[in-house]
Amino acid sequence: MKKKYEVRLSEGERMRLTEIIRKGHEPAYKIRHANVLLKADANGPGWTDKRIVESFNVSPNTALNIRKRYAEEGLGRALNLNRPEEPPHKKKLDGAAEARLIALSCSAPPSGHARWDLKLLADKAVALEIVDSISYETVRQTLKKTRSGRSGKRCGRYRPGRTGSL
Repeated sequence: MKKKYEVRLSEGERMRLTEIIRKGHEPAYKIRHANVLLKADANGPGWTDKRIVESFNVSPNTALNIRKRYAEEGLGRALNLNRPEEPPHKKKLDGAAEARLIALSCSAPPSGHARWDLKLLADKAVALEIVDSISYETVRQTLKKTRSGRSGKRCGRYRPGRTGSL
């Protein structure tokens, strides 16, 4: 039976895969993928998926997915894990918007509130047109990346840890 995704390596690709395996400086998954591709090569050994699975201790789906990625996207994508090249969604805040949000969190809270909370910061960021819309979770993650607190007491200032006396 003919395989749906057939691997036919060029001489240059075969040399590159052999080099990856020989040197052994790459991550283990990449070496395993290189071995699978070399053995699945129709111009070379042409092993069956069953033999590849037994030899390299991979699942049948892994062998199929490696061959599929090679056939559809090329050698570079077949060697790497199946991760998207771009994140699934764009970031809401760029560097300038993050800086404005942090500055807002360090400012005095609105009247009637003792301190900023995440929902207040999210609402104020939309009101000030820093962003079109933002969730309080995005605000939390942004502020977590900094040393600033929402209380306005420390707000980004460097505060060294306490050291004991000698």
